This record gives sequence, structure tokens and C-alpha cells, in this order.
Amino acid sequence: MMTTQTLHNQLLSLVGGDPPAEPTLWLSSVILGILACKTVYNLMKVVSPLIPPYTRLSKLEKVEWNNRGFSTAHAIVISVASSYFLFFSDLFKDDVPHGPVLFRSSVTSQAILGMSVGYFISDLAMILWFYPKLGGKEYVIHHAFSMLSLNLSFFSGEGNFYVYIVLLSEVTTPFVNLRWYLSTAGMKRTRAYTINGVSLFFGWMMARVLLFVYLFIHLYGHFDQVRKLSRGPHYCLLIVPPCLAIMNIAWFFKIVKGMLKTLSKKV
Repeated sequence: MMTTQTLHNQLLSLVGGDPPAEPTLWLSSVILGILACKTVYNLMKVVSPLIPPYTRLSKLEKVEWNNRGFSTAHAIVISVASSYFLFFSDLFKDDVPHGPVLFRSSVTSQAILGMSVGYFISDLAMILWFYPKLGGKEYVIHHAFSMLSLNLSFFSGEGNFYVYIVLLSEVTTPFVNLRWYLSTAGMKRTRAYTINGVSLFFGWMMARVLLFVYLFIHLYGHFDQVRKLSRGPHYCLLIVPPCLAIMNIAWFFKIVKGMLKTLSKKV
């Protein structure tokens, strides 16, 4: 773990003194993220025809099916990475004497942010290309906020802690995608659909509602550090999390409504 300056020095030692350190790491990690998404998308195109419901889908539905494949892959990878940095690594532990927690980052944590940017670029490009079939304006706003936060945190080396808290909320994405897969496959009345819906409810409540409550409590308790952030990360931290929280709560009510509707049919 390190402060912004020591991170920069380590990057220089890795890439040499000629190219700018941060842009080199950013570009390479973003490209890696995009290539990973493309690889999973192509893999889905090869494997999915083996699943009977896939063959009955329209061309656009097949595109969304494959798109949700790399969306799920990103969610799993970023959730594991976020869990590691937040719960197992020493990077953000309060009792470690390596400076204020909002100013800590590492080459690995920064590279993961860059790869996540690559995912959001890939997904947003598909959303805009097929707009509004793969997602409406709320998805565009969500992805724009996400990329803004990731890039500001990457190039400043600040606020990694809060960015990874928000990224941990991606743990709910596989449940969202599985819900779509089951619905598209005509399995709405199955036990699997019901179990996934209940799991989505509890997962969303924990990762996208209560986790944001913790974020705001932590932010309030460390506001002395927030004041010292660079202007971009400072204002982004004050604006983006509240906006995402509002969107999460709005989606949560839709999830509750859908779950109650499903459970009522089981009674």
C-alpha cells in the first residue's frame, strides 16, 4: 500500500522513465478489460447454442444473452477483487500506519480499476449501439457515473476505498442476469426463478442499500480526509454516491414488487 506519490514512483520503476506512468498503466489495463469482455462475448456465442432456449431467441435477444455473459464475468471478478482489498488486504485497514485511508492505492488496485473501465466502455458501447434495447437512460447514467468515478480515482490515486465499496455492489449483477436468463428461457414459474428472486432481494438490500449506508457513515466520519482530496475526486465523491444510492433504491422497490408478485403466485 502506498500514498499517491509512492505509487507514482513504483509505476515509474515498472514502465521506465520515458512514458508517463499513470497513462501507460491506464491504457494497458483498459485494453485488457475490453479484450476480456470481447473474449467472453465470443465464448458465449460459441457455447450458448448448446442451450436449447438460446436457439429460439431473436437476433437481438441473442446479443443481449451474450452481453449479459461478460457482464456477469466482470461482476464476479470485480466482486472478488473488491472483497480482497476491503476485507483481506492491509491496503485499507485503519490500524495500518500508511497514511490516510482515502489516499491509499497500489499498482494492483489501480490496474483493476482500469480493467473495470474497459468493461464499462464495452458495455456502454453496446447499450448505445442497440439503444434502448439493452438498457435505457438509467443505464447510460449509471455507466457514465461509474466511468467518471473510476477514472478520477485512477489518475488521482485518491478515493480507491470508496470506489471499491461501490464496485462491491456489483455482486448483485449475476442475480439480475440470471433472472433475465430464466425469464427469457420461459422458466418464470420454476423454483429456480423464485429462489433467485429472493436471493436478489436480500443481495440487493445488503450490497446496494445497506452497504451505501455504511459508505455514507464512513464518509461522514472521515470528512477531514475528504476535504483534502483533489477537486475532481472531492466533488465526485459528494455527488456520485448519492445519485447511485437513489437509483439503487428505485430499482430496489421494483425488485420488491417483482418478488412479491412472484411469491403471491406460489401461495
